[in-house]
Amino acid sequence: MPKRGKGYREAAKLIEKEKLYETTEALDLVVKSARAKFDETVEVHLRLGVDGRHADQQVRGAIVLPNGTGKSVKVLVFAKGPKEVEAKEAGADYVGAEDMAQRIQSENWFDFDVVVATPDMMGVVGRLGKVLGPKGLMPNPKSGTVTMDITKALEDIKAGKVEYRLDKTNIIHTPIGKASFGAEKLIENFNALIDAVIKAKPSAAKGQYLKSVTVASTMGPGVRINPLRVGTAN
Repeated sequence: MPKRGKGYREAAKLIEKEKLYETTEALDLVVKSARAKFDETVEVHLRLGVDGRHADQQVRGAIVLPNGTGKSVKVLVFAKGPKEVEAKEAGADYVGAEDMAQRIQSENWFDFDVVVATPDMMGVVGRLGKVLGPKGLMPNPKSGTVTMDITKALEDIKAGKVEYRLDKTNIIHTPIGKASFGAEKLIENFNALIDAVIKAKPSAAKGQYLKSVTVASTMGPGVRINPLRVGTAN
């Protein structure tokens, strides 16, 4: 196991490893333990009591965080005709159709963070599934990235929209901002995400839905939150 740096070891002293913290205290600790020379991203890791191998237990969606993510996002839009013009006017970083697909395939070009497509372009985008899918870049109607309302999609993404989805181990990993936001803004973003995930609970899910909740900065130690006391309902 790699040896942890001095900053991490100092930060870890602030946190009781087995303790389940309240949300406010946990995010306060995450901010205090973010000691890198860059502005660390704060992530939430949620282990859910579902089995994502079953279609009726999938959890996926997107939400615009109240305070954004603190990250400037580059958006590629697949569109033609009037929708291509709309995308450019709405602030898309890249817009195109077959030409963009060709660039991705031939140049291994990935200078973008999010892909949006109009429904009529999914035939073109679908051929990129093998390269976009593993990177989590494939447009999807559930996350609002396959849409005719390109302007709204771009506004949401630029304002701090994040997608949440299960990985193969039934864990959701989602950024909720930067350490520089401070605990208060991070708590607002955290609660918005938790509320969205709770609302997305599949009817087929049985037993405890939120199994574990952990927050951490890029270089800092994880802080565990009591899963029974999260969200604005608590």
